[in-house]
Parts: sequence; C-alpha cells; structure tokens
Amino acid sequence: MTGTRGAGRRRARTGEQLMVPRAEFDSYYGRPVIKAPSWAARDIAGYFFLGGLAGAGSVVAAGAHLTGRGRTATAMKVSSLTAVSLSAAALIHDLGRPERFANMLRVFKPTSPMSVGSWLLSAYGPAAGAAAISAVTGRLPRAGAAATAAAALLGPAVAAYTGVLAADTAVPAWHGAHRELPYLFAASATAAAAGMALVAGPVRENTPARCAAGLAALAETAVTEAAEHRLGMVAETYREGRAGTLLRASRVLTLAGGLAAACLGHRRPAAVASGLALLAGSVCTRFGVFAAGVASAEDPKYTVVPQRERT
Repeated sequence: MTGTRGAGRRRARTGEQLMVPRAEFDSYYGRPVIKAPSWAARDIAGYFFLGGLAGAGSVVAAGAHLTGRGRTATAMKVSSLTAVSLSAAALIHDLGRPERFANMLRVFKPTSPMSVGSWLLSAYGPAAGAAAISAVTGRLPRAGAAATAAAALLGPAVAAYTGVLAADTAVPAWHGAHRELPYLFAASATAAAAGMALVAGPVRENTPARCAAGLAALAETAVTEAAEHRLGMVAETYREGRAGTLLRASRVLTLAGGLAAACLGHRRPAAVASGLALLAGSVCTRFGVFAAGVASAEDPKYTVVPQRERT
C-alpha cells in the first residue's frame, strides 16, 4: 500500500495521466438528493416578508414614540399589527388547519427555530395589537407605552428568526448561508420598515427613517455579497433563473430607494417613491431567497458537489 501511494504521488508530481479516472459523486439517476421544500412561495415567502416588516416596524414605532413623532409612531404601530396579522394568516394557510399552529405551542423547545418562532409570534402579536389600539383610540396611554416597548424588544427577533428557520433546513442555498441569512433578513426588514415610515409618516418626521433606509440598503447589499462569496458554486442559485431575476430587482430597488430616501426624502413625492421602492425590494429579497432555496434542493449537483468539495 505504501508503494502504491508513493507511485500515485510521483505520477501527480510529474503530471502523468492517471489510468483510472477520479471518482465522481452523483445522485441516484440524477434525482434530487433531498426533498424540495413543500412550502407555498406565496404563503411562506410572504410570511417572511410580513413578519420582518412587523418586527422592524415596531422598533421604528418605539423610536418615533420616544422622540415625539406621534403620527409616524401611530402609523407604524398600525402597520405592524396589520403585517403580523397577515403573517400569521399566511402561516396558518400554509399549515392547512388553524389548530396546527396551536399544537406548536404545546411545548417550548429552545433548539427548534419553529418552536421559538411560534412562541415569539404569540407574545409579539398581542403586544403589537395593544400598542396599535392604544395609539388609535388614545386610551390607556401608559399601557400603550408599555406594549410599544414590549413589541420593540421582541421585534428584532421576529424580524430575524425566519432567517434562522430557513438556515436550519438541509436546503443548500439556505443552510450554506446560515451565518448571513439572519442578518440579511434583518437588514431587509429594516429597509421595509423604513420604507413604510416614509410612505405613511409626514415628511417633517421622517429624518430617522431616511437614515435607516440608507444604512439598511448598504447592509443588505454587503451581506448578500458575503453570502454569495461563501456559498461557492451554490451561489449560482442566487444569480440564475427566477431567484436571480428577483434578487437583481431587489438590489436595484433597495439601493435606489435608500439613495433617494437619504438625498431627496425631505420632499413628499420622493419620500413616497423611495418608500415604495424599499418595500418592493424587500418583497423581492424574500421571494428571491425562497426561489434560490427551491432551485438548490431540486438540482442534485448543489447537494452532491459541495459534499465532494468538503470531502
């Protein structure tokens, strides 16, 4: 055996052609190695976007509340309540039966992103609802302020945990980006919340939202680049097909919206246009990442080749 290994090393050093081809890893008859996610794109990608908008929106609402920007605070509290309600509806629709969501609350498992996320939504939803109702009716202001603070504390986790949830799967495009995906979702959620504040709030109150929009656009672009660089060949799923189209559109919309918000957001038409661009960019990000995950699961090379490279 030692002589065989030495001969093999000598052939490699001298550049001689091997008589036996290198072993190639392949799947059985080219079939997918793992099962593609059975989630519906409209429900789950929509759930990702709406949850992010709600969570980040509560942070923006709390900041506006503390700094005396009352109209923006009220608009963002109502936006977060609406978004989390639609997000829960999308999740329940994908589950098929409402009681399945309740069944996920029977236990609390800290190692399960799905379990933690279910409890997060159950705690965050009532807080966001109480904050919005108090802001709209003007009743129980102290209770409303406490609910606003609670929603803001839970908001970042609500915005980012879906990235952890996706990365915890075996889907190559998601699991391979497990370090970057939560940050990407958080940056995208921040851009969406800033966009909503620009659309729904008055111009005289939108300076923090304009700053947040510009920073979130830069952060989302940087994190996306880092994820694609580390994914290797699996990054093809982020650049090609439906996912590539959506993510390119997201990049253009997010950067344009962030730049317009920072430079021209003091004017109402520009503020609304940049806000809508940021919201649309966030939608494209979530649907693009979802499409990349499905594409990577359906093509066996994205599962087999990375395994060969690691071997």
